[in-house]
Amino acid sequence: MCACPARSPASQAQPHVNVPWRGSGPGGAALVRSPERSRASPRRSSRACALGRVCLAGFYGIILEYVQGGELKTKSIDLLDLSPGTDVGGLVEEIRKAEPLITASRKEQVIHLILRLQEKLGQQEDHKFYLFKVLRAHILPLTNVAFNKSGSCFITGSYDRTCKIWDTASGEELRTLEGHRNVVYAIAFNNPYGDKIATGSFDKTCKLWSAETGKCYHTFRGHTAEIVCLSFNLQSTLIATGSMDTTAKLWDIQNGEEVVMLTGHSAEIIALSFNTTGDRIITGSFDHTVVVWDVGTGRKLHTLIGHRAEISSAQFNWDCSLIVTGSMDKTCMLWNAVTGTRVATLTGHDDEVLDVCFDYTGQRIATSSADGSARVYNAETKKCIAKLEGHGGEISKICFNPQGSRILTASSDKTARLWDPHTGQCIQILEGHTDEIFSCAFNYKGDIIITGSKDNTCRIWR
Repeated sequence: MCACPARSPASQAQPHVNVPWRGSGPGGAALVRSPERSRASPRRSSRACALGRVCLAGFYGIILEYVQGGELKTKSIDLLDLSPGTDVGGLVEEIRKAEPLITASRKEQVIHLILRLQEKLGQQEDHKFYLFKVLRAHILPLTNVAFNKSGSCFITGSYDRTCKIWDTASGEELRTLEGHRNVVYAIAFNNPYGDKIATGSFDKTCKLWSAETGKCYHTFRGHTAEIVCLSFNLQSTLIATGSMDTTAKLWDIQNGEEVVMLTGHSAEIIALSFNTTGDRIITGSFDHTVVVWDVGTGRKLHTLIGHRAEISSAQFNWDCSLIVTGSMDKTCMLWNAVTGTRVATLTGHDDEVLDVCFDYTGQRIATSSADGSARVYNAETKKCIAKLEGHGGEISKICFNPQGSRILTASSDKTARLWDPHTGQCIQILEGHTDEIFSCAFNYKGDIIITGSKDNTCRIWR
């Protein structure tokens, strides 16, 4: 089974306090704001701030870039319950009351961004995908595939020691990133920006590249065994790498230096995930545990003990309140991210749980298993609400589309499948690969899929 890039980026050099402000906007849209670490009130401290770029963060949030004291900082505003019926004008007024960075001159820009989100959420869900292109991407097997945020291009890693960048619209190869001396196993864009790529290799190094030019900015050295997982933080200031040497490391993107080493696991680290507020990261290990770390200090905050076999996957939900973990012990566990206590054990699979994920609002959890089935659970009630059955082999990868209306699975039965997460009905089977599919992903709009297979090809579905 190939490890896939960690799915929950986030963090920053100046971490936020994990004490979210909550309010209810018009239309019932819940807002979560994570204030900057400061004793001054947000309104008073923001007088010295200059708001720069405002951009989308997934389907349920926006990111504000601002300069304070000559330093570039970021702040996220989450729209977890945004719906097609939400009054966007009233919602933005509610946001402005709590966030002085959004001045009257920026109001229309924010409204425009949220209207774009709202439009995507309301799109018809009867889209049928067709095979657009088969890319014989590498001379040796692929390891992973990943989109940039817009879906305009994607990357593939391979046993041939390279990472390739592809144009989604044409299927043409844009450039090849060469320099690693062994398998390129873990790959990621620094979404939502998408201007940088990280590659982690069995050669024990991680490299940072320009997505535009292919230039290698830094080579991060220090691990003593293979790097098998990595992630950018949401603010694109840090890269985290996890290794078979039992450690994880945080690296500064600007100067290429190691910021902190996370030590404490007794076996290989095979999963890691930043939270969205930027002050925490989790690592999952073959030692059966997941550890919650403080990003700023590298201090171990909690060890999540309960699984009876190797961890396969671990992820924060969007508002940083929950952690979900999957294990070879056939269970999925839900944890309180603040206290480190176990909230629930989600059972039902008859074999190893290979992948777990939250939807983009954190309201549902999906699990995939070596038993050939997938399940959907309600994060609040902890109940199984759908069983996805039909694959003829183990399911190594599962993900929601950004709208939360479809689930995509990749299986050793050589197919990928689309499912309705509410009913468990299989909507479409994506056939054509001649060997196991180990990686799959939606683009940001949810209207393009890529699948990567052991048959050495990558397929684009539109």
